[in-house]
Amino acid sequence: MRKAWLVGLLTALPLGAAAECRLALSMALDVSSSVDTGEYRLQSEGVARALENPEVRAALFQVPGAHVALQVFEWSGVQDQSIVLDWTPLRTAADVDRAVQTIRAHRRSFRNSATGLGRALRFAQAQIARAPDCAFRKIDISSDGQSNVGIPPQQLYAQTDFGDITVNGLAILSDETALDRYYRYFVIRGAGAFVEVAADFNAYPAAIRRKLIRELGVPQLGATPNGPSRLIAGGR
Repeated sequence: MRKAWLVGLLTALPLGAAAECRLALSMALDVSSSVDTGEYRLQSEGVARALENPEVRAALFQVPGAHVALQVFEWSGVQDQSIVLDWTPLRTAADVDRAVQTIRAHRRSFRNSATGLGRALRFAQAQIARAPDCAFRKIDISSDGQSNVGIPPQQLYAQTDFGDITVNGLAILSDETALDRYYRYFVIRGAGAFVEVAADFNAYPAAIRRKLIRELGVPQLGATPNGPSRLIAGGR
């Protein structure tokens, strides 16, 4: 059973009084066929380098005694989801180094032409359900296109209770220049949900670094899981 009282500790008490696991973060990376080999390398290496970045590490370790649990998976079509890094507590720099090594050693899972955003979100929800017991739970999903197969995100949200899970998005505009609007209206949801934007895959490493710094931040006083966010960032 999740420790609901940890939320209060994280938002109302000094940083040193935080709970053991403050955030479970599942990162979902698009590997549909619109992502070519070079773009795939930019994406996977972008995640690895972001986790090596001093500002990201400062965000990871900003709460003494409270760690982040991280998972990374790749997705494309309806049945195409594969875990790259399973749930890993990031308590020390050595833990992060090992996670980076796992991400770098991974070889691409799929080359399916489809972009099943809704199914990727459903898979992520199932992964969050088996995550460690953490005060906050987030999904970080990115793609270079809208959902074109399977259940779309808006229908998934209408049919499925995501509870206190926040979904943040990274829209890569290389193929669809208005993809960020699609993400704001149909993909992100939950407390403080937001969309980060990369103009193309060359801009992805900087975008994922910015996104992680913001995502790993300590919730502000009064923040609550699954609170209203549409007026701020377009979340559901």
